[in-house]
Amino acid sequence: MDFFDNHKKLFRTALGLFVGLTIIVAIMPAINNQENNSPLPGYEPLSQEAYLGKKVFIANGCVACHTQQVRNVEMDNIWGNRPGIPADYAGISRTDFWTNTATLMGTERTGPDLTNIGSRQPSLAWNLLHLFQPRAVVEKSIMPAYPWLFEVKNELGEKDVEVVVPDAYRKGINGKIIATQEALHLVAYLQSLKQTPLPDGKTPMEFLYKKKEMPVVINENSTKLPDGKLLYTNNCMSCHQANGEGLKGAFPPLKGSPIVLGDDLELFVNIIMLGYDARPEYAVMNAVGLDNNLTPEEVTAIINHEKTSWGNNAKTVTPEEVKKIMDFIKLTSNK
Repeated sequence: MDFFDNHKKLFRTALGLFVGLTIIVAIMPAINNQENNSPLPGYEPLSQEAYLGKKVFIANGCVACHTQQVRNVEMDNIWGNRPGIPADYAGISRTDFWTNTATLMGTERTGPDLTNIGSRQPSLAWNLLHLFQPRAVVEKSIMPAYPWLFEVKNELGEKDVEVVVPDAYRKGINGKIIATQEALHLVAYLQSLKQTPLPDGKTPMEFLYKKKEMPVVINENSTKLPDGKLLYTNNCMSCHQANGEGLKGAFPPLKGSPIVLGDDLELFVNIIMLGYDARPEYAVMNAVGLDNNLTPEEVTAIINHEKTSWGNNAKTVTPEEVKKIMDFIKLTSNK
């Protein structure tokens, strides 16, 4: 009974148990993980701008709503090309000596997962507009706006990056809306978030609980293609909007577009695969097709959806026509 009456013995025993369990349960497994996992070949550490952007991401509490982990279930397939593995996080170090916010994997997915957002949405113009006013690009977004990451000027400086904001969301702002360095750093961090491809010959873990895909017939030759509307939603809608009308001064409309309604299929496929620079009228479009590894069937489905939606009534195309152009694009891109 002397043991229970001696506070020094009780304290030392409790402390010893705590330290011992911490070593066994936390420290030893962590050391084991470090020794048995290393970054994938091709992994790119954060640039200085992206590192500073990570600190902005942390400071603004973005991890409260956004995860960075692709689980091995089919519902997460939209967030990455494959399920996440320990090697994806092996090269991430502490933010600084006092702050251990290394992986930012998160636990709440109130907003989209950001594991592969650098590939899904690499557009600088879109990301800046989304930060300034999310509802300008996603009508029903519940994400808060971050206007303090921007400033208003009467004239543009040499290195200033202007954010083109639709009139409906300017709320009496008469000057030019400029992205601060914090905003640019944050976007640099978001653009750096890309899944590193597995080494050649390595098979990724499969997604579980897959849903049966139902191809739909959407062209005159009865060729079975993927769901063009779904592909448009996942790859194009954030800029060109669900109604195909785009955003004035930022992203061009597809409704009534001469490119969509025209017969120049080579130009159409090139824009989807390689992107397009329409400055100063519109923001620069990224290479959606190459960034997201779209197949000829998927590109065909997107094109046909755009040609037959929102009142558009143009002649649809076949995968064979699209594949011929895509093969040439890939051939010239590899040179």
